[in-house]
Amino acid sequence: MSETLTHPDEGAAFVSDQDAALRRWTHDTPGPISIGSDEHRKMFCRMLLDTHDPYRPAVLDWPRLEPDALRRLTSLPIWDIAVQTEGRASIRVQTYAQTVNDPLLREAIEMDAAEEARHKVVLSHLVRAYGIELAPEPVYPPPRKVEWAWMFTGYSECIDSFFAFGLFRSAQRSGFFPQDLVETFEPVIQEEARHILFFVNWVAWYRKTMPWWRRPWHSVRVAAIWFMLVWERLAIARGIDANGVAHDSNFLPANREVLGNSLKPREMIELCLKENEERMSGYDARLLRPTLVPALARFALRFMKK
Repeated sequence: MSETLTHPDEGAAFVSDQDAALRRWTHDTPGPISIGSDEHRKMFCRMLLDTHDPYRPAVLDWPRLEPDALRRLTSLPIWDIAVQTEGRASIRVQTYAQTVNDPLLREAIEMDAAEEARHKVVLSHLVRAYGIELAPEPVYPPPRKVEWAWMFTGYSECIDSFFAFGLFRSAQRSGFFPQDLVETFEPVIQEEARHILFFVNWVAWYRKTMPWWRRPWHSVRVAAIWFMLVWERLAIARGIDANGVAHDSNFLPANREVLGNSLKPREMIELCLKENEERMSGYDARLLRPTLVPALARFALRFMKK
């Protein structure tokens, strides 16, 4: 396992020693671990619990921004969407956690929900600190289809965070986000990597442990979720709803030219792939990594000119 910082070329400027330590984790049981086994369940649950960053949103130091930086930040059309996405995610994950009987798995999913709720608090403090006006928040009722909502949230994060990793790094490199703001917001971005890692391992474990006759229906449901997510993202890529309707997206590929310093599509996809791999590189290599979105990204690169 790598013993380097997540971003050895530029990370020292914004990743503290404590934060870097939380990005390196190895399960204490040696040897191969079978997917779907009790040890596998223990491994991905302990990964999430052991690497929890106990920062408190109330004490985050939001840096003072120069007028140009403040204008760029407040002009981004993502804040309503981001806050409401985290609000929905936290209630969906928490509702599913209440249905889980296994104590360790339930504790880990509750941690996931608490971190999603904390993301919403961080974003709320950010918009308040910089005077960003938000649309009135809706009520976040518990979902009726509990497992569906949990899986929809997990797969949604697999798409959104893949692009978020690249956009965030590009915005940091270009100076769109000042260095102090990058340092403050970095733990939130890394938590999304942990959530994805936890979720894809839960999916594999869950499918392995369910009766064989339930697996075809589970596959149909997963395919339906992916279809809905892709359809949503295609709609979002055409522009944010003029009425301020929030869709399930944390960071939008449609904002590539704003956040990404006008990177070409191929350059942005390559950066997303690099960031996705590096953000997960410090965790136990026996944990499954997300494969579908990176595979689609690599497939798309074949048709893009260098």
